[in-house]
Amino acid sequence: MTTTNNKIAIVTGASSGIGKACALGLLQGGWTVVLVGRREAALQEAVTAAGENADRAIVMPADLTQEDAVRALFDTVQQRFGRLDLLFNNAGMSLPFARPHELSGEDWRRMVDINLNGAFYCLSHAFRLMQAQSPQGGRIINNGSISSQVPRPGAIAYAATKHAISGLTKAAALDGRAFGIAVGQIDIGNVTSDMTAAMLKGVPQADGSMKPEPCMDMQAVVDTFMAMVRLPLSANILFTTVMATNMPFVGRG
Repeated sequence: MTTTNNKIAIVTGASSGIGKACALGLLQGGWTVVLVGRREAALQEAVTAAGENADRAIVMPADLTQEDAVRALFDTVQQRFGRLDLLFNNAGMSLPFARPHELSGEDWRRMVDINLNGAFYCLSHAFRLMQAQSPQGGRIINNGSISSQVPRPGAIAYAATKHAISGLTKAAALDGRAFGIAVGQIDIGNVTSDMTAAMLKGVPQADGSMKPEPCMDMQAVVDTFMAMVRLPLSANILFTTVMATNMPFVGRG
């Protein structure tokens, strides 16, 4: 196991799926990890899953759509640990299939609030901590999804917010140079989890058909994420894509 001299990470959306798996990967790698999400009970279950590494896992429930709540979260981390070395900006949501004329303004705003505004609030406050601490700097990894590159049918709000995450990543990577802050993005394709169980049964395709899609094992995502994490701050993976080899991404549509 690789140790990290007690480096501090925040993982959002850590109660399930990709966030939980990557939080557990960090814990196994020797990190102290702050697990963030809305559901405290689910976060506690993730801590239990950490086993012998659970003593370095801290649960901090927060509603990331509320800027004051995000500020309080990062202030607590600063007061408790004195620094922040890594933010995995992972929290997000999707909606059922809906074409543009079927999507309500309320659902559109909810998606933007969670997938984009929440990500910006977290990135902004991570910048605040990382540029002020000594030694200065840190790493931010945004979860973009392959929908940041190519949309699925009936998912305009998800695709729009994930395309916006790519812009957030590029701009923050540029602005982070002055402070030793490395900002990158992981775009993840079909991965086996509770949220993607429908993939194996059949999902809408661009030609109007319904087809099952292959999924990769979650460990492939964790391995890719940890490869980004382990880089020195003098190096950065700006964008990377990890996907099931046979899923319809290249050539989608």
